[in-house]
Amino acid sequence: MAAKDRKLIRTLATALLTGTAAISSACLVPSIATAQELKAPESDGKLLLAADDLVYNRDLNKVTAVGAVQINYAGYKLVAQKVEYDQKSGRLTATGNIELVEPSGNRVYADAMDVTDTFADGFVNSLRIETPDNTRLVAESAERVGDRDMILHNGVYTACLPCAENPEKPPLWQVKAQKVIQNGETHTIRLENARFEFLGLPLVYLPFIEVPDHTVKRKSGFLFPTMRLNENVGFGVTVPYYYVISGSMDATLSPTYFSEQGLLLEGEFRQRFETGSHTLRFAGIDQRDPGTFTANTSDALEDKRGMVQSVGAFRINPRWTFGWDVMLQSDNNFSHTYDITGANGSVHTNTAYLTGLGRRNYFDLRAFYFDVQDADPASKREDRQAKVFPTLDYDYTAPQPIAGGELTVKTNLTHISRTLDDTVENGSFDRFRGLPGEYTRLTSEAVWQRTLTVPGGLLLTPILSARADGINVDMTSPNAIDPARFGYAGDFHNNDTLARGMVTAGLEARYPILISTASSSHIIEPIGQIFVRPDEQYAGGLPNEDAQSFVFDGTNLFERDKFSGFDRMEGGTRANLGIRYTGSFDNGWGLNGVFGQSYHLAGLNSFATEDLVNAGADSGLEEDVSDFVTMFGVETPFGISLTGNMRLDKDDFSPERTGATLAYSGDFLTSSVTYTHISSQPIYADSTSTDEVQGSATVAINDNWSVFGSAAWDMNNNIVSKRTAGFSYTNECLVFTLLYSDDRDVSNTSGVDRKIGARLTFRTLGDINIGG
Repeated sequence: MAAKDRKLIRTLATALLTGTAAISSACLVPSIATAQELKAPESDGKLLLAADDLVYNRDLNKVTAVGAVQINYAGYKLVAQKVEYDQKSGRLTATGNIELVEPSGNRVYADAMDVTDTFADGFVNSLRIETPDNTRLVAESAERVGDRDMILHNGVYTACLPCAENPEKPPLWQVKAQKVIQNGETHTIRLENARFEFLGLPLVYLPFIEVPDHTVKRKSGFLFPTMRLNENVGFGVTVPYYYVISGSMDATLSPTYFSEQGLLLEGEFRQRFETGSHTLRFAGIDQRDPGTFTANTSDALEDKRGMVQSVGAFRINPRWTFGWDVMLQSDNNFSHTYDITGANGSVHTNTAYLTGLGRRNYFDLRAFYFDVQDADPASKREDRQAKVFPTLDYDYTAPQPIAGGELTVKTNLTHISRTLDDTVENGSFDRFRGLPGEYTRLTSEAVWQRTLTVPGGLLLTPILSARADGINVDMTSPNAIDPARFGYAGDFHNNDTLARGMVTAGLEARYPILISTASSSHIIEPIGQIFVRPDEQYAGGLPNEDAQSFVFDGTNLFERDKFSGFDRMEGGTRANLGIRYTGSFDNGWGLNGVFGQSYHLAGLNSFATEDLVNAGADSGLEEDVSDFVTMFGVETPFGISLTGNMRLDKDDFSPERTGATLAYSGDFLTSSVTYTHISSQPIYADSTSTDEVQGSATVAINDNWSVFGSAAWDMNNNIVSKRTAGFSYTNECLVFTLLYSDDRDVSNTSGVDRKIGARLTFRTLGDINIGG
């Protein structure tokens, strides 16, 4: 074949393939389906052309391929009955069952096509497009005009697959438009006389809607509306407007009209920098009918309400970052009541931080202020919270072994202040969870350990640690808060600056035993530890802010210091003994467990001393011989698993604290049941025991339908405290979820909080949310 003929065929293929793709794919609405940026095939791409007949008419300057025409070129694949290219007019036509497969995976079908070889003008009849993500676009015709506009006539779009049994049946939902126009200058797509149909019924009609095309990453315009439902504020509809300010700044304005309270205006301004981003949120409302709220609450007493929030996150370099999250509001419950995004929790933590992360060290500097959102205008809960400014944590691990072992250094600096006391009357022992005043503590601790293997397989790990604290206390003494009501038996050091320290020498011995059989393997590992150290200094005489929560169980049985924070330190000589087991079976079963006990051997038992919150009381460690603790887990090959954590009385093995979960995961059912038992802890927490069963399950009825639910049963009060139930329908183009929940106060003082929520998601279009 002559070079001139090969060039002609290549021009024909390029014009045909690129022209068809240009007319079809570029018309896909970006918010509906993703369109690829169109590129002409590379001129040096390999061309494969097959047809029953190939005719060159040199007199008319035409080339025609007839009968089962197939063209493969630069990733494009085209099939048609007839293709003709007229060099004089510069027009190319294809007819008969045209099918084009683009490199992106889009499939384009048409009956006829007529396009110029410059792609400036063209026409496609009976257009149908299928994308790899199962979206579909059908139009009676499509044309390209003036090298600028793309026009679809009577277009229909859906993300639903056709019904296999009845392809003529309307899809679950579809969008119809009399005309779809893509403007190449403004880079917008305009849908004229558009209507949204659901189950074949028209639900929404719009005279026109204009959206950006696929070449525009961001464009100002209205977003998909959302809906809310709340007993006190009524039914609300939000119509967000997105505004592009610049390449690095944008904003969203979201007015919501509530049937009971009127117009709520929310806004969010976002700005990106080279090293981070900043978000500014604001919201405000002039409540139309505050009387719908409970009388004498913050919601009912305020008319004009609002908030502002600033959130920033920046990277100084690959290791260092800093940021903040600060929120201010007109009253103590606005953001919670109106469910403001990013500020709707019952407690909003205002914070600022600086963090550094290295290969073997970590630095974190933070400040906290806890904004308690409470409808009680006279609430003092926020004043009882600690204001933390700052808290600093620094962890360092030596890069090289020291004396053959690993050296780690941990440092913590904490400064807090509090306006009011946080005190709880609890029978014979009052709990002082927080004292008014200021408290500063600087702690630094170095730990060295090395594991040695002795003949016979015994592993010995010597452990040495040294800790020093510098403390300044300027707080009200617990006995001075309200002497007529509260009393504390400990020797509290207020208005004092002091130091304390702790040196520990420890040894851990482990002897792992491996047992292998033809169908299983087992590791049995007896473990023993001993820690020798002096008594804790000022035990119970200093504030306890970060070591109030204490649970003795299998997770901390082998910890050197079992307290949860720095304000308390474990002293005295203690031994920990236990055994760890792991088993693996060829039939898919797996077992693991830990069982052990702790022994106070000498000195002052820190868990039996006075403490502002009595952290060690009823913990199982307050006596010289502790309760038994155990953890266990069972995995089966048929989806059932059992995990548990228990503390058993040392004398009669009665359960003092139990948490066990039985779970199942299968093709059609996922479920779990958790039982929790906590014996009464009259001088630490609750004077009554807690027994609760929590269960949840999700049942897949078929590929589309599923039902789910959960419940929590307070066995002692015989009350179902929480319930959730709902169902969900899911297919390739739609997700619908309906949810009911209620939350009951076990004391029956505030009734039941009931919620109903629904969410309808149309794939590629957006969501409709109602309620919570």
